[in-house]
Amino acid sequence: MEAESEPYVRLASLRQLHQVMADMNTARSLADTLQTVAEGVVQALGYELACVNLVRPDGDLVVAAFAGNSAAEALITGRVGSRESWERRLGMGEHWDDLVFIPHTEGWVLDDDDVPQWYTDGPAPRFEDEWHPSDRLFAPMYTPAAPGGGSCGELIGVLSVDRPRNGRRPGAWGREALQMYAFQAAIAISNARLRANMQRALVRLEREQQALRASEESFRQAFEYAPSGMAIAEMGGDQHGRILRTNDALCRLLGRPASAMRRYSFSDLVHPEDIGTLLRTSAEGGRAELRLGRRDGTYVWVSLRNSVVADAADGPRFLLTHVEDIEERKRRELQLAHRASHDSLTGLPNSAELRSRLSSRLCRRATHTGELESIDAAYGHPAFDANGFDTYRPGAEAFDAYDHHVHTVAPEGDFDDGTKGLAVLFCDLDGFKSINDRFGHNAGDAVLIEVARRLSRGVRDGDTVARLGGDEFVVLADGLGRADAEDLAVRLRNEIIQPIRVDGRAMRVGASFGIGWAHCGMTADEVLKSADERMYVEKRSRPKQHRRAG
Repeated sequence: MEAESEPYVRLASLRQLHQVMADMNTARSLADTLQTVAEGVVQALGYELACVNLVRPDGDLVVAAFAGNSAAEALITGRVGSRESWERRLGMGEHWDDLVFIPHTEGWVLDDDDVPQWYTDGPAPRFEDEWHPSDRLFAPMYTPAAPGGGSCGELIGVLSVDRPRNGRRPGAWGREALQMYAFQAAIAISNARLRANMQRALVRLEREQQALRASEESFRQAFEYAPSGMAIAEMGGDQHGRILRTNDALCRLLGRPASAMRRYSFSDLVHPEDIGTLLRTSAEGGRAELRLGRRDGTYVWVSLRNSVVADAADGPRFLLTHVEDIEERKRRELQLAHRASHDSLTGLPNSAELRSRLSSRLCRRATHTGELESIDAAYGHPAFDANGFDTYRPGAEAFDAYDHHVHTVAPEGDFDDGTKGLAVLFCDLDGFKSINDRFGHNAGDAVLIEVARRLSRGVRDGDTVARLGGDEFVVLADGLGRADAEDLAVRLRNEIIQPIRVDGRAMRVGASFGIGWAHCGMTADEVLKSADERMYVEKRSRPKQHRRAG
């Protein structure tokens, strides 16, 4: 580059500088751009060595490109200098506009910092403007400033240059050229970074799209070929719950073609008794066990599980429903539950089930003024309202079941006062022991089975006939007055005393009935004990010869 004293600049130098700047902006990658920047300093600006120090994301500067000396390039390329050390350097020396020149008389204090550097040999300068081997010249590179943001933007790197070929410190033209070059290099590096980021984003987007296509295909195959039922339904809007798509497994399970399934929602297919279960199942992450209708009119037990699926663009959301056939498991569960709650011989509800059904009708209602006052005093407010309903429940597990509970009442006195209540008929067979002793337990079992059948036949739908054990039975009949209960006992006794044929023999047993009444404030055991006591009173009141039919 021409000396400061020369009044003109050769046209060839300007053309060379222009070409180098064009090369910077057409490099194919960020690495190529950085290397072109370093080489352009050597080729067009007349310096023997040039280094590009690039700011890393953590703020430190790394030697990203070097030109002019292969040995020095191998020595320092990739090495890192701390941001603190670089800021110290850029704050020292002489500031030629944006350039920083640190003469050898000041630069010795930087010999021990962590900035990568090189040393050139040469004689000490004889004239004031000659270049000393320990002189340092830096050209900071800044991103273009935003409108209204000042003269320069963010520091992206620093150009380090060394030993001008003419051996002299740069004059006005050389300084201006280096400063202009650093400005253009910053633009080229910023553009290269932007292109690199765009390329990485495009590559990432393409990979994501490929992954999405692969995921969609995997989902399609998993959906179509899943061994259990799958369905996609609309979520929200007027068509909420309408089935949009089903797989073959669900169509086979319900015996309905896919075209027909699209006319339904699950609320159209669920068993009427399970519609509440379906509605209580939350849309997202909900689970339920319920019955779905087949095309032939039968129902199958299924486990239904919901999850929400949204498209990649945050568009409409859909409900993905997994339907698993649990018919066999449910049948086993129902069988086990039935065995646990029913008598194995007669099939009637057992003692535990009887107490459960009886307890479900009774609450802990206080029946005496003293009880009411003691509860009021304990909780600071009335425990029951004027109609006898609970206003305070000390323990939700005990009382929540009786919200809006209609209290069970019983007829009073020995006459029929018109009150309808829950009658408890305690039945004990007369003469049954002699059948067991004379004909064996098989004959006794056959008699018990027939008695259970006659008792069940003699009551209304909704009444309960249970076997307590041995030859004791209990009937729960709701909505009866005192006379109704006595008539029922007579009818059932008349049914029982009819001959029972077992293995060709006619056998007869009698029956004693005790009628008790259930009402709130009593426990199930108290109700059964009351009916049992009345049964024994009735049994003792009859002559011994009349206690069995014969």
